[in-house]
Amino acid sequence: MARGKIQIKRIENATNRQVTYSKRRNGLFKKAHELTVLCDATVSLIMVSNSGKIHEYISPSTTTKQFFDQFQKTKGVDIWSSHYEAMQEHLKKLKEVNRSLRKQIRQRVLGECLNDMSFDELRGVEQEMEGAVEVIRKRKLRSATEINRNLREYDARDDPHYGLVKNGREDYESAFGYSSNGGPRIFA
Repeated sequence: MARGKIQIKRIENATNRQVTYSKRRNGLFKKAHELTVLCDATVSLIMVSNSGKIHEYISPSTTTKQFFDQFQKTKGVDIWSSHYEAMQEHLKKLKEVNRSLRKQIRQRVLGECLNDMSFDELRGVEQEMEGAVEVIRKRKLRSATEINRNLREYDARDDPHYGLVKNGREDYESAFGYSSNGGPRIFA
């Protein structure tokens, strides 16, 4: 039974469209692999489905970078230059922002250019500094308390009586079962 020729147009049913895409994608990858093996060709396929999922095939004898470098050399185009230039421009902007922020930090920390600030700005800086000092004090107190507690625990472990129960009396004879008249007591 011969297959009928299908009309090439968009498949309206989403499920059928996805099934057809998957089958034809696998067929293309199979053909690409066959070309690689039979003809010793370098093949690269990149497919993006309508859902945005990327599928790719590259010949096992090469890498994606090698393939695109060869493409650039053969075609005489530089596909990376525009992207590289955009990245360099973005880097320049970020460096300028970084330089500006460092200058602001130096001004606040070292007190430079305080004369240029208004009264409200100076009050804001003062409040920020008071808040920072309060945070530092709380952290310092918490740290000192923790260190002190750890030192007390360490000293207590070094004490020869560490782990012994103290009842507040130094009457050790009663602990060994001796009565107040000096004779042994029997516990029943």
